[in-house]
Amino acid sequence: MLRFLTAGESHGPGLVAILEGLPAGVAVSEAAIREDLARRQAGYGRGGRMKIETDYAVIQSGVRHGRTLGSPISLLIENRDFSTGNGPDGKPWTHTMSKEPVEDEVTPIHRLRPGHADTPGIAKYAAEDARDILERSSARESTARVAVGAVCRAFLAEFGIEVHSHVTNIGGVEARSVEPIDWAAVEASPVRCADPVASKAMTEAIDAAREDGDSVGGIIEVIATGAPIGLGSHIQWDTKLSTKLIAAVGSLNAVKGVEFGTGFAQANERGSKVHDVIKPTEEWERKPDGSWARPWPRRSNNAGGLEGGMTTGEPLVVRAVVKPIATLRAPLPTVDTATGEPAEAHYERSDVTFVPTCGVIGEAMVLITLAEAMLEKFGGDHVDETKRNHAAYLATVGPRTSAAPTRTRANKASG
Repeated sequence: MLRFLTAGESHGPGLVAILEGLPAGVAVSEAAIREDLARRQAGYGRGGRMKIETDYAVIQSGVRHGRTLGSPISLLIENRDFSTGNGPDGKPWTHTMSKEPVEDEVTPIHRLRPGHADTPGIAKYAAEDARDILERSSARESTARVAVGAVCRAFLAEFGIEVHSHVTNIGGVEARSVEPIDWAAVEASPVRCADPVASKAMTEAIDAAREDGDSVGGIIEVIATGAPIGLGSHIQWDTKLSTKLIAAVGSLNAVKGVEFGTGFAQANERGSKVHDVIKPTEEWERKPDGSWARPWPRRSNNAGGLEGGMTTGEPLVVRAVVKPIATLRAPLPTVDTATGEPAEAHYERSDVTFVPTCGVIGEAMVLITLAEAMLEKFGGDHVDETKRNHAAYLATVGPRTSAAPTRTRANKASG
């Protein structure tokens, strides 16, 4: 079973991640992880924090001579702001976030931010200072997820599975559909948008929000290609890959909705316009060795690569709505928890938007979820074993014709 945990606070010494269950033999490097961490830090509309941090995940265990050992992989990411930046009241973060009691008073946060975890958090954990909540609920935690996702990316690459993302909306500016998507152009865009015209308009929308002391949200789309047909299960609600992906992508900070394929738009269509028709075998493509390039291909992909909680073999398309950031330079009215009186919400250095960043974090969560599904389906203590199981499965998923591999009488009797 693949699983991961993260730990750490936004302005604490650093972040920690532990990934358990990845097979031995996967090529992993700190440099490759750094590439995804750098992508997470980029994006128009980010705040001053990104000028301080240079995120780098140090592999502490689970890797030897560039390959995984099969044991837990632990990653450590330093928060440079902890030791180099000034916190509230002009005091260093080493004082504000000290593990030990401090003599100098730390000003508590009593003015709650609407839309943030502050209010339910202080109620649930009986906190007198909202910093006890906001430090962990901060999107800074997603740095550790991206590092774990980068490790899973290396594993999935062994099977030809790729995961990318792009932005389709920021602040109400809709990108036009671009096919095929030039992923290099997406990475070069300041807002990670495939449409250059919309990209410019999105930066202008961000500038306008910044001028007003406000923030903007948007929509991200994550696309995974190369996943085999049949990952996930229809047997129980919690074994469906759709369930796991909704939970994974929905866990991103500020995400308020997740859909697959054409998603919510299907409510306006008849079934004859929605469901993805299967192509007959004469239209299937073959590999040079004569095997099917992709069994059971479709004429469309409105389902986003999922039916009945399982992958169809078509590209997996996951889209998420990201609400505007809750920390505003022009604060909303709120209540002071110490007095119950009206006040202005607390403001602390923040982004105007992190929609482009959410795309990279969304990739990480899809990567982790797909890696889990692959190992659930194919197992293996070493990646070569997983690859053999994967290849054997693919040889059986085509049409059940006389020309296709069949089970022997003995195999049928045994199971």
